[in-house]
Amino acid sequence: MLVRFLAIGQWKQNIPTALAGLMLLPFLYSGHDHTTYLQQAQQRGSLTLLTRNGASSYFIGPDGRTGPEYELAAAFAEYLGLEIDVEVAATFADLGRLLKTSQGDLIAANLTRTAAREQEFSFGPDYDQAETIVVYRRGHPRPRNLRDLEKLNLAVIAGSSYEYLLQQARTSSPALKWQSTTDKGMEDLLLAITDGRLDATLVDSNIFKIHSQFYPLLGVGFTMAGKQPQAWAFQPGDDSLVRQANSFFSLVQQNGTLAAIKSRYYDNHAKLDRVDMFQFMKQVRNRLPPLMPVFEEVAAVHDLDWRLLAAMGYQESHWDPEATSGTGVRGIMMLTLRTAKQLGINNRLDPVQSIEGGARYFLRMHTRIPARIAEPDRTWMALAAYNMGWGHLEDARVLTQKQGGNPDLWHDVNERLPLLSQEKWYRQTRNGYARGYEASQYVNNIRRYFETLKWMETRAHPMLVAIR
Repeated sequence: MLVRFLAIGQWKQNIPTALAGLMLLPFLYSGHDHTTYLQQAQQRGSLTLLTRNGASSYFIGPDGRTGPEYELAAAFAEYLGLEIDVEVAATFADLGRLLKTSQGDLIAANLTRTAAREQEFSFGPDYDQAETIVVYRRGHPRPRNLRDLEKLNLAVIAGSSYEYLLQQARTSSPALKWQSTTDKGMEDLLLAITDGRLDATLVDSNIFKIHSQFYPLLGVGFTMAGKQPQAWAFQPGDDSLVRQANSFFSLVQQNGTLAAIKSRYYDNHAKLDRVDMFQFMKQVRNRLPPLMPVFEEVAAVHDLDWRLLAAMGYQESHWDPEATSGTGVRGIMMLTLRTAKQLGINNRLDPVQSIEGGARYFLRMHTRIPARIAEPDRTWMALAAYNMGWGHLEDARVLTQKQGGNPDLWHDVNERLPLLSQEKWYRQTRNGYARGYEASQYVNNIRRYFETLKWMETRAHPMLVAIR
């Protein structure tokens, strides 16, 4: 089954032209004695994406495979009339080896097009560009130039454009030194800086934009000279796939698909607002009154605590019935279109349907939690699964057990959730990378809102009394 293309009207209008181009390709290459890369993919019926696990490329989310590079490559596969397969490289350096040995058709992993790489691969068009920034821990002396970096414990990913930039910088700063790590991803390095195990690293500005909200202790020291173009890499030899990529990017730039994907992942439409109790109490007064009877009624039908449902709704949308995020989730409970269809919800903006759908989806997760796990741990784990997906919760429980913790205790599992974003650990899991720190914060926020509502009700708080 083909992955659903992200562009709507404009893509459908271009189908005849795109197909006509594809039909001509066999004739264009009929005089050659080899099968082109495009023809090989067509014979398989699929395009194989080579990428890395991570928030800025590819990971398994609550609704399945996702990530900005994955969505773009899946759209390209559909443009070609093919399915999409994914091969995740164990290290960044493995990407090139996998492509050269024909284990994939293209690399899409925030890859910077450098002069050295152009000697090895063919590149499609530049679809993004980023500045390379130096990141450090706030509260420590801020590095402002290359000379400051000479004094720091600096590490970058081996074989990356960051290492290439540092090698070039040595011409003006010969004392510059760094560690080249092969077994850590970007999030591992950012966490190491947060924990004080590392002083600084280099990262693309767009990648840091995704991660910065989850690492509030990190700051930008300075920006390296020049902007780095990012593009997909293909095997050299023939340009059959490269030419199609050129046409594809021309289309998605014109019809807005590329901009929409960037917006979904790189603009901070964050679920995780800082816990602002002033704002919460304001919305208890302004937005909760018309919704409270609905929360109570739905909770009664499903034998749930209305205050828990209300806390979930506030975390998801601040009780805004018309809330819409950049990723396409909508309504009070911010349901995805896929989840809504599974639950039989036809109007996510209707508060009754949204809250009903959220309650039923939460119960799906809750009933899958092993019966031996007691409350309230059972509920906290169900909330984590609601946020990041069942498979990732199971991965966290497995890691907890491997480390000698109790996989049936929320406290122990919660401590391991951040490991799901660290390459050393998610390599060992079945479902790979996940924003475990986000799920942890998600549950923590809901617990605080829940406790606040319980406190208000048990003390007959004037706000709740007024609602009733």
